[in-house]
Amino acid sequence: MENYTYNSCTLQVEGLKVTEVSVYPVFLFFFFSYLIIIFANVGIVVVVFIDKSLHQPMYLLFCNLPVNDIIGNSIMLPRLLSDILQSSSVHIISYYECVIQAFTSHIYATTCHTVLMIMAFDRYVAICNPLRYAAIMTNKMVIKLTVSAWGVAFVLVGILLGLTIRLNRCRTLITNPYCDNASLFKLSCENVSINNAYGLAFTVVLFTGSIGSTVLTYTKITVVCLMSTNKSLNSKALKTCSTHLFAYLIMLSSGMLIIILHRFPQYSDYRKLSAILFHIIPGCLNPIIYGVQSKEIRKFLSQSLQLLNTNKENPNISEK
Repeated sequence: MENYTYNSCTLQVEGLKVTEVSVYPVFLFFFFSYLIIIFANVGIVVVVFIDKSLHQPMYLLFCNLPVNDIIGNSIMLPRLLSDILQSSSVHIISYYECVIQAFTSHIYATTCHTVLMIMAFDRYVAICNPLRYAAIMTNKMVIKLTVSAWGVAFVLVGILLGLTIRLNRCRTLITNPYCDNASLFKLSCENVSINNAYGLAFTVVLFTGSIGSTVLTYTKITVVCLMSTNKSLNSKALKTCSTHLFAYLIMLSSGMLIIILHRFPQYSDYRKLSAILFHIIPGCLNPIIYGVQSKEIRKFLSQSLQLLNTNKENPNISEK
């Protein structure tokens, strides 16, 4: 007869299976990835905040992505780095810390979708209704869209985790490198059909809304571009929308891969790695995709570097 430990406040996390030889290379990869995520995303937010020419709806809405990347990775990666350096393949975590980690992880994943949805709406208005853009995309509208993106995520994820927290636990092993909802409700020996039903409905609603709004938005943008004879408009629209779609497809494919691999326990190692890369890849690429390709941000960075070089060559200028 199997022994169960009911409602234990201490859980075990099954980390990545890393060989002794590859511990430090794996650690360094995740460590430098985390540094890139923090510095690049904080840098983008600071640039948008400092440069008044970037106080436009497109950039203000975009700032939600780096903030989300910073929060999502800061909850998961430092703990993962600590676990990698430990010799044990199973690591101890408190139940409450695990719940917070799961909540933040799902907020991150959900907000990725909702933020890209409101950014798609902004591009739709800018390209399809350029004359009304300033009247529609006011500061008030930007705040409403931002609150909606985060608010929807908090409500959906709050219900998701609330249904899991109510369950009694009879197991203690999290079969994932970090805590998420699926790993938490698998600890229960109770009927989890409600959790499965809501989780499925949550996923369907989120993906349907995300994919549907993106397809609809960019279809309308494509139609407008095809009917327009303005080559400059078409070129700008193509450049802006292609970066958005590229980031969206990376996020979507990463998320769907995790969901698919959850159904195949024999590929648990691939699922663990894909779950971590789901946080790391968008966090590293978003500042490059949106930041470097933005003419205004490149201009600000170029001017800042020129000013820095001038001050180094002529220190007396800064003193005067």
